[in-house]
Amino acid sequence: MAFTPLHDRVLVRRVESDEKTAGGLIIPESAKEKPAEGEVVSVGAGLRDDAGKRVELDVKAGDKVLFGKWSGTEVTVDGEELLIMKESDIMGIIA
Repeated sequence: MAFTPLHDRVLVRRVESDEKTAGGLIIPESAKEKPAEGEVVSVGAGLRDDAGKRVELDVKAGDKVLFGKWSGTEVTVDGEELLIMKESDIMGIIA
């Protein structure tokens, strides 16, 4: 990949949601919501604190994360639709 986020930004690939409900109903494309779950593709180096030291991010490439419904900016990198967002937009890491 030829893209590296800067500072406290994170590049995320959305994880596709199921096409059926728990009851077995098939959800049409037009009714699907974009998933708020994704996999971290790459991360920036982190911000600097008041002393000038680099503060690393809590997430790393490969982590599965949850983020807000309207978080991030959609970008296309190497023909793939990805999201770039600040680490603070991520709500948590899925274990």
